[in-house]
Amino acid sequence: MKAQPLPRAAPATVLACGAYLKNRACLLDGDQVRWSALHGDLGDASACSALADSLDALLARATTPLQAVAHDLHSDFHSTRLAQALARRLGVPAVAVQHHHAHIAVARAEHGVDAPVIGIALDGVGLGSDGSAWGGELLWVGPCSRWRRIDHLAPLALPGGDVAAREPWRLAAAVLHAAGRGDEIVPRFAAQVGEPAARLLQAMLQRGLNCPSSTAAGRWFDAAAGALGLSLRQSAEAEAAVALQRAATGWLGAHPGFEFRWPSLDLQPLLLQLLALAAEGDEAIARGAAMFHLGLADALAQRAMAAAAETDVHTVVLAGGCFANRILREWLEQALVRAGLRVLQPQLAGCGDAGLALGQAWVAAAACTAGATPSALEMQG
Repeated sequence: MKAQPLPRAAPATVLACGAYLKNRACLLDGDQVRWSALHGDLGDASACSALADSLDALLARATTPLQAVAHDLHSDFHSTRLAQALARRLGVPAVAVQHHHAHIAVARAEHGVDAPVIGIALDGVGLGSDGSAWGGELLWVGPCSRWRRIDHLAPLALPGGDVAAREPWRLAAAVLHAAGRGDEIVPRFAAQVGEPAARLLQAMLQRGLNCPSSTAAGRWFDAAAGALGLSLRQSAEAEAAVALQRAATGWLGAHPGFEFRWPSLDLQPLLLQLLALAAEGDEAIARGAAMFHLGLADALAQRAMAAAAETDVHTVVLAGGCFANRILREWLEQALVRAGLRVLQPQLAGCGDAGLALGQAWVAAAACTAGATPSALEMQG
């Protein structure tokens, strides 16, 4: 089991059970974090079994008594049930840690930061403290793991729930419906997905049937790819986002000096522009992909700068799987650095869910020393 040194020791020894997707567990012990192997997604029985074995193996490597077991906020995850059972057996607290708070805490642990930061956490999904699906979050995170949600991307309807993440055209259709243009769904998408499917989706949106909403940045990437016709259905994770990034990379390489500003975290009007560009050919589609990346980076940068000024914070953390996107990561970092802000990102643990356990453990360790739980440490407002 690999060990990773940290710049300063954690205040408690904690075992963390990791995320639902790309699951990996860790043991936080002094100034070392010891990692399990990557188990994969916990929808697979073999991954669940491997996680249980890894937790026992990590526990056996602890050099000091365990003080907590950390897990995701979602009560139905297998990792949560394992954590709670193990905590009961050992007589220690089971500490629930909100998904995006944990993403930001990974960088805080790796860089040894205790001062407050503004965290930008962008991914596909994570249960929010209000019970809804988050994923495009601006957080204030302070000492002792106190935190609060400052702002977020506008919510996007997911017609069909989880199916929408596999069929980006559904998300583009949801944008049309939200703009009062639902009657355009059938003529726009029927030829590609079939008229019955397009009519059924239009009816679902009209009636609000099985259309939960999410603030997830990953779903906005999917919606942009669907709006531009770059990906209507995807067979692999992030396939739509990769196609969008590829198109944007080529266009930006051919148009150095291109800039695009976007004034808010509501991306719906921008997506309507992309829907119009889709009919203008490959050049316009590639330009639309570049507009989406730069517009999102600009909107996040402006809001993070304002939040930093409002809270007298000088460091911004970028975390979550969407920061695997090089264009978004680099343009956002450059804008923040130009504004005089320090920018940190997870390093060895990575920006995605495979490194999330370190953030869970770091938050839980701080909660133990504060005599509270992360839910109690969340600051409202």
